[in-house]
This record gives sequence, structure tokens and C-alpha cells, in this order.
Amino acid sequence: MSEPTIGSRRRTERPAWEEAPTAVGQGVKGVTLGGILLLVLGPLWCVVITSFSTQGSVNRAGGLVIVPHGLTLNAYRTMLGDGPVTRALVVSLAVTAVGTAFSMLVSVLCAYGLSRSRSLGHRFLLMILVVTMFVSGGLIPSYLVVTGLGGFDQYWALILPSAVSVFNILVLRSFYAGTAAELIDAARMDGAGDWRILWSVVLPTSRAVTAVITLFYAVGYWNSFFNVMLYMPTSSQKWPLQYVLYQYVNLGTNMPGQVNSGFGNAANATAPLSLQMAVVVLTLVPVVIAFPFVQKHFTKGVLTGAVKG
Repeated sequence: MSEPTIGSRRRTERPAWEEAPTAVGQGVKGVTLGGILLLVLGPLWCVVITSFSTQGSVNRAGGLVIVPHGLTLNAYRTMLGDGPVTRALVVSLAVTAVGTAFSMLVSVLCAYGLSRSRSLGHRFLLMILVVTMFVSGGLIPSYLVVTGLGGFDQYWALILPSAVSVFNILVLRSFYAGTAAELIDAARMDGAGDWRILWSVVLPTSRAVTAVITLFYAVGYWNSFFNVMLYMPTSSQKWPLQYVLYQYVNLGTNMPGQVNSGFGNAANATAPLSLQMAVVVLTLVPVVIAFPFVQKHFTKGVLTGAVKG
């Protein structure tokens, strides 16, 4: 009988300090993970099923539906055929795309400049940025500055006040500072300037942290609605999707077309709760689609950027 190879032994060997798994331990781990998964997916299941349920199913369940009875797409037809929701979806996508691109541009340039030890005043600027993480002017001064610059009822007021996160800049700076000096020196010997080094050396070697920070900014813009409350409280034509969701779910505002869409006591009518949950599902879909593509970089990008430098 042939002996196992060295490679197979290395894969099966366990560290001296790590105990061998037991049946009880494996069972406890499985039950714990299953319980956590149930706590996470349970509410999501209720939201999705309720969005496909009729008025009769919601009445039978007394609220959120757990066991589906008579699924229908009426809530989604009403929601997507309604002007405010589709318009708010376009506004949210545009604000998220433009805001994320602008925030990444500013953050990458700032982080790269601060990561170069020979850049002019980088220590002083870094100190100023760190101070802003703990001390801010407050809500009222920020509102006065934005409105004084003509930002009231303007789309840029949804982007510029929250365009830069100092935490994200520090993570990027730490990662950029850990870029191999040999690569940068070789690029400089070939005649590359700072712009070329950033584009051809630093960014290609930091794709993980770039993907993670991009996700942070995109999710922040997609979920933001507080700036809308400050700068666009009455401009319903410019509301993003999250603020429309806030109006329909938290404040109970009626969606245009509700009365004509079958609301009432009929078993197959579209329930107001189903419409609300349909809007919730619509706000979750982009994040759920984007996250799996970035998840593989998530741990690597954050941890590497946090410990380097």
C-alpha cells in the first residue's frame, strides 16, 4: 500500500494547538449557523412573500405573510406602472453612479497623495482629516453652507455633503503606502510620473481594496435619504427611491393609483402592505446583485488595507 504524499499529509495535518473536531462540536456549529441563517433569511422571506401576496393572504396572516397563499404580481405592476416609483428608481441609480464615481476619484487622489512620504504637507493634511472624524461643524452649519451655495432643491446636494469618507481615505492610504517600493522605483526609472504610477502601478495592485471602498460608497449613496429630507423636502419629482420608500412605509403615504388598483376587501385585491414590501424588495435587489461580485475582495481588501503601513 502506497504511503500518502507529502502534499496530502500537509493538507490533512492540523496545528498542534488545534483540537480534533468532535461530533458534538460539529453538531453545535451546524445548529448555531443554521439558527443564524434562519434569523437572517426569515425576515427577508416574509418581506418577499408578502410583496407577492393578495389582500386576502395578508388578512389571513394578520400582517406579514409566512406561508404563501395565492401569489400575484399585482403589487409590482402597480409599483412599476406608477410614475413616482420608476422616476425615483432612475434618480437613485443616477445619484449612486455619479456620487460613487466622484467619491472614488477624490478618495483615490487624496489617499495616494497622503501615502507619498515626500508629498508637500502630507502630515498636516492627514492630521486635519483625522480631526474631522471626531469633530464636525454640526447639522445646522452644514445646512447653512449647502443652502448658501445654492444647493437647496439641487441634485448635487445629495452628493457633495457626503462625498468623502475619511475612514475610506485612511484605508486606501494605508494600502497605497504598502505598495512595493521596488515597483514604484522601477516605474520612475522608466520615466513615469505620479499620474502614471497611480494608474499603472498602484491601482492595479490594489483592486481588492478599491472594490471594497467602491461598494461602501455605492451602498451609502443607494441607502441615503437624510439629505433628501434636508434639501429636497417638497420636490417629489426629485426624490430618490429610498425617500419614496420612507414616505410609503414609515409615513403611510398612499401611492398614486392605490384606490384604482384594487384596494378593498376583495380576496384577490392588492394589499397596501404588499405594495410597501414590493418597494422594499426593489431597494434591496441592486445591493443583493452587486455584493456577491465584491464579497471575495471584502475581507482581503479591508484587512490588508488596515494592517499595512
